[in-house]
Amino acid sequence: MAEVVLNNVSKAFKSTAAVIDMDLTVPDGAFVVLLGPTGAGKTTTLRLIAGLERADKGDIFIGGEKVNTLTPAQRNVAMVFQQYSLYPHMTVRENLAFPLRSPLLKTPEEEIARKVAEAAEVLHIPHKLDNKATELSGGEMQRVSIGRALVRDPSIYLMDEPLSSLDAKLRADLRVELKRIHAEMAATLLYVTHDQIEAMAMASHVGVLDEGRLVQLGTPREIYENPQTAYVAARLGQPRINLLPVGLLDEGAPAGARQIGLRPENIRQGVGREATVTRIEHLGDQTRLHLKVADHDVITLTDPHTDLQPGQIILIAPENPVYFDAEGARIT
Repeated sequence: MAEVVLNNVSKAFKSTAAVIDMDLTVPDGAFVVLLGPTGAGKTTTLRLIAGLERADKGDIFIGGEKVNTLTPAQRNVAMVFQQYSLYPHMTVRENLAFPLRSPLLKTPEEEIARKVAEAAEVLHIPHKLDNKATELSGGEMQRVSIGRALVRDPSIYLMDEPLSSLDAKLRADLRVELKRIHAEMAATLLYVTHDQIEAMAMASHVGVLDEGRLVQLGTPREIYENPQTAYVAARLGQPRINLLPVGLLDEGAPAGARQIGLRPENIRQGVGREATVTRIEHLGDQTRLHLKVADHDVITLTDPHTDLQPGQIILIAPENPVYFDAEGARIT
């Protein structure tokens, strides 16, 4: 595995800036997730590292080597795409072995057999090795697609939203599998997604992208508890943070503050300002309380066994709020 470094990297497609002045370090052995909405520059960043796109400016280093002019094959990276990218006429064994039979690698057949068997064990699919790809479920096909990367022993694994086309249960299962694989293989992994649950569940580091710019990088806990902008605060957390005008719930805001940010768990009940209950969501592990304060919607959490009803009035007050200025920058 290897450290990956981007120094002041930019990429534009005609008049559209996809990546802007990006400085990013993916530490050796880390599981870094790039998080952002469609168009934030996540996939372009992966393609720049893989060599599928050339940067307009800046430098990219893999394992200390500058790779700007190297081909994708010379960079020794393995990429997993959103779609399965399997050969349907081949068995699982043949699909897993295919990358190793590249003329560039010249891998001996006994080593191919060993690597295929190891990848199948890691992915819990050794009993599927002789099945055709078309005989697999969606989750199994994505496991094979990931396995095609695992057999390679690359410098870094690049994953472009590989779970987004799966149903909720399979996504949850494969999140656990990817985290386990990362721990077992001590792999360096850069993963992009728009799903904040994936970022929170898997990442050792989260990088938040906004229109091509890396606006904050840190552990999931750092990003969640100490967002540097209102945009970053809104990217992590389910339910999302409440962003409200200063003065609605708290008169003690610092100078220059225009918004108060309150995580749902950071709202006290029984004191403060009146709020009207508009809806109650019983979700098993938690109960979400939807409130209306003046003309503003507020979401908080409450006792799973609450007897509150829509239309009731309760009192709420902020606890551990964060504040942002008119441009959305954090005020500390």
